[in-house]
Amino acid sequence: MIDTLAFVVFPYVAVALVLIVTPYRYFSDRFSYSSFSSELLQRKGLFWGSVAWHYGVILILLAHLAALLAPGAWAALISEPTRLYVLEVTGLALALATVAGMVVLIGRRLFLPRVASVTTRWDWVVLFVLLAQVALGFWVALFYRWGSDWYLHTAVPWIVSLATLNPQTQFVASLPILVQIHMLGGFVLLALFPFTRLVHMITFPVTYLWRPYQVVIWNRRRRVVP
Repeated sequence: MIDTLAFVVFPYVAVALVLIVTPYRYFSDRFSYSSFSSELLQRKGLFWGSVAWHYGVILILLAHLAALLAPGAWAALISEPTRLYVLEVTGLALALATVAGMVVLIGRRLFLPRVASVTTRWDWVVLFVLLAQVALGFWVALFYRWGSDWYLHTAVPWIVSLATLNPQTQFVASLPILVQIHMLGGFVLLALFPFTRLVHMITFPVTYLWRPYQVVIWNRRRRVVP
């Protein structure tokens, strides 16, 4: 029963929230689709945290996605031990970079009053969930080795079974609890996605291609030269 709720019901609820709430929010409150960048309030900390976070998490997600969409090609890639070792070490380095980046981003919101003042409750929730997810991912990669391989035989068939509406929980039900929590963490983030500023990930400023030029006038008093 617990396996069904955790690995079947909850993933479907998370996906349903994304599919229903995301477009509803877009059409009812389109201006909330933004990252609400705090760069103007403090740039230096944002740069170091954002670069480490974004480069690390994007590459990690691409690796997860590659194994999911092309399991045969991924299996061939890791079949040679040297390539497997390189992938494992690279994954650990990227995971550590994402953790460090998120710690910096959370730290600037905790200790800089100007940035904290524009941070909402939803922001705090998603920041700490992201930190927990990437930290747990680093832990899993460090203590449950060769995830590049066993991921193919556990998470991939489970996700495929969900996508084909034929849920098969046996692929993940016997995994260590920390690995299970990490897998479910992805669906927790999906459930949070439509309610937070994470939605900026799917927006593209294509209207900039045809909108009129914007006139910028500097509202600054000129110095009068005597």
